[in-house]
Amino acid sequence: MDISDAAAALRANVGRVIVGKDEIVNLAFVALLCEGHLLLEDVPGIGKTTLAKALAKSLDCQFRRVQFTPDLLPSDLTGLAIYNQKTQDFEFRPGPVLTQILLADEINRATPRTQSALLEAMQERQVTVDGSTMKLPRPFFVMATQNPIELEGTFPLPEAQVDRFFMRVELGYPSAAQENEILKRFERTEPLDELQPVLDHTTLSAMQRAAQMIRVEDSIREYIVEIARATRTHPAVELGASPRGTLYLYHAAQAYAATQGREFVLPDDIKYLAPHVLTHRLILGAQTRLRGRTPRDIVAEIVDAVPAPVEKP
Repeated sequence: MDISDAAAALRANVGRVIVGKDEIVNLAFVALLCEGHLLLEDVPGIGKTTLAKALAKSLDCQFRRVQFTPDLLPSDLTGLAIYNQKTQDFEFRPGPVLTQILLADEINRATPRTQSALLEAMQERQVTVDGSTMKLPRPFFVMATQNPIELEGTFPLPEAQVDRFFMRVELGYPSAAQENEILKRFERTEPLDELQPVLDHTTLSAMQRAAQMIRVEDSIREYIVEIARATRTHPAVELGASPRGTLYLYHAAQAYAATQGREFVLPDDIKYLAPHVLTHRLILGAQTRLRGRTPRDIVAEIVDAVPAPVEKP
C-alpha cells in the first residue's frame, strides 16, 4: 500500500464515524507522517474527541486518552515510582504519555506545569522520572483539543508552547445535509465501536520515512523560506513564524504531496498548507486585533503577495 492509498483508506474508515471531514482527516495524516502533533481547536460538541478516537482506532497503535483538569499533575502523565513493600524497592508505574497515540482532551484546562510536562515529551520524545530517562515509543502522536471560547477555568497555552504543535486545525460546523446524516448514522448504533484498523504501526513507520524522500525543487524551498520570512516583516505582526515553522511547512508539503500520489511538491501545496501550519505561530499587534483581523487573514495576504515559482521554459 502506498501513501496515497493509505490516506484514502484512512479517510474512508474515519468517514464511517465523522461526516464530511475528509480534509481534516487528511491533514491529520500529514501531521502523523511528519511525526508532528495536532491541535484541534473549536467550540464544544462538533466532534473533536470523536475524530481523535476514530483516527486512533484506524491505526493499529497503542492509544490512551487523558482528560486534562486543573488538578492534573505532571506525574499523572509521565508516571511515578511507587514503593513496593513486598520487594522492598521502588517500581515505576508508567503514565499514559508512554503510548503511541495520545489524546490530550481540553489541554488548556491543565496548569502550565502539567502542560509543559506533555509538551516536553512531544518535543524531546522522552520523559524523565526520578532521574531516569525513558524514550517514548514510535510513532508518538499527540492530538490535543481545546475550546477557544470558554475561558473560565482554563490556562491558555503560551505561544512558545503552541509553536510545538505541527499543525492547528478547526473542524467547523457541519452543513445541514451533513448534520442530518449524523442523526441517521448515530440513531441506533455507535459506529466508533465497530471501527477496525486500516494501518499498522510498522507500515506507518515505513511511510514516514518514504514521505521524507519526496522531491522539493530549489525554487519551492526558496518559496517556503520567503513566505516564512514575510511573516516576520509584515507590519501587522509582532512575532512571525519561527524557523521551526519553516521546517514544518517544508515537511508538511512533502507529506501532502505523497498523500496526493505525487513524488514532488508543487507551489499549490505550499499555498494550501501555509494557513494550517503557520497561523498559530503568529502574534498580531494590538491594533491589528482591534480591527478584527486574524492570523489566517495575514497568512492569506502573505501567500497572495509572495510570487510563486513558475516552471522555466
